[in-house]
Amino acid sequence: MSLLILVSIFLSAAFVMFLVYKNFPQLSEEERVNMKVPRDMDDAKALGKVLSKYKDTFYVEVLVAYFATYIFLQTFAIPGSIFLSILSGFLYPFPLALFLVCLCSGLGASFCYMLSYLVGRPVVYKYLTEKAVKWSQQVERHREHLINYIIFLRITPFLPNWFINITSPVINVPLKVFFIGTFLGVAPPSFIAIKAGTTLYQLTTAGKLFPGTQYLS
Repeated sequence: MSLLILVSIFLSAAFVMFLVYKNFPQLSEEERVNMKVPRDMDDAKALGKVLSKYKDTFYVEVLVAYFATYIFLQTFAIPGSIFLSILSGFLYPFPLALFLVCLCSGLGASFCYMLSYLVGRPVVYKYLTEKAVKWSQQVERHREHLINYIIFLRITPFLPNWFINITSPVINVPLKVFFIGTFLGVAPPSFIAIKAGTTLYQLTTAGKLFPGTQYLS
């Protein structure tokens, strides 16, 4: 039953993503090839070029597509969100990019938290029992300053983000604390990714403005 619920939720979310894509502006064949979740810097740059072309004319559509894709990846723990963080620096001014990444990370992780609350407990109990027990003990020791502890975990690489998302509801981390800690905790590492995206945009733009530097774009 848990698996059936999870599959149903995933298919519903995938259908929403399909609708977002269908309502995107008409793309050429070359552009359509680059409309995919980036897996490396080259993919991120190619996608950034396509989105930046349409961003001014179709600002809302591009923003909604970015927002929905980021939350989709975070909700189902699908790799690729780091390159979307880089892409935000390519597309938007730094303050807006940082806010978008923090909000998408907070919402996506919270949706993953709620999925785990609904259907993930059997998985945690069966496959992650030992790690979950150890982390539960840590959480109890930091219960009075739990937001600070969640922020610390998001900044540091001690626990994978997917593990934090899945086990938090099982060990009774409150959702409000979880969201705030995630929103604030992802800001420092996202700073670097967004700056990388800004630099990538500057190099790409420089290649267009100055023919002698086209090898940079």
